[in-house]
Amino acid sequence: MHDILIAIGEDPSRGGLDRTPARVADAYEEFFSGLGVDAVSMLGDTFAVPEGAEAEPVLVRDIEFRSVCEHHLLPFTGVAHVAYVPSNRLIGLGRIASVVDALASRPQLQERLGDEIASVIEDGVDARGVLVVLDAQHDCVRTRGPRQTRSSTVTVSSRGTLSQPAERAELMSLIGATT
Repeated sequence: MHDILIAIGEDPSRGGLDRTPARVADAYEEFFSGLGVDAVSMLGDTFAVPEGAEAEPVLVRDIEFRSVCEHHLLPFTGVAHVAYVPSNRLIGLGRIASVVDALASRPQLQERLGDEIASVIEDGVDARGVLVVLDAQHDCVRTRGPRQTRSSTVTVSSRGTLSQPAERAELMSLIGATT
């Protein structure tokens, strides 16, 4: 950061900037706190599907997240909608948000983030199907180049039974519904 300040014509020792390199380092430590974290372990204890219950989809909507684009090291923020069809294990609902946070707290691409979330849910509880929809605004698009300040990017990652459009149609409708 010291070198970047010099490269843009600033004096890194002037008041106001003298602690900037340390502040940026602290921020990046937080932004990238998911590096080295085993996201499957974030699922914690799982619960048995109640005996005789039919395995219906579980959907957690509007999980807020922030990440950093690995191409420009600029933030992107948005919401994740995560659904899964359990086979015989259920996930604590708050644990799904923990998985999203851990995986988002790495240098990321939105497309890979959705795939990683889907894989953790699928592998962690042997889910019959998983659907992850991410809707995010990227500062690299909003503040540079074409400066599309209101655009958002939507990505979809799916596994198993929810990779079929007909099977996920109801969940997509629920994701788009307002309460």
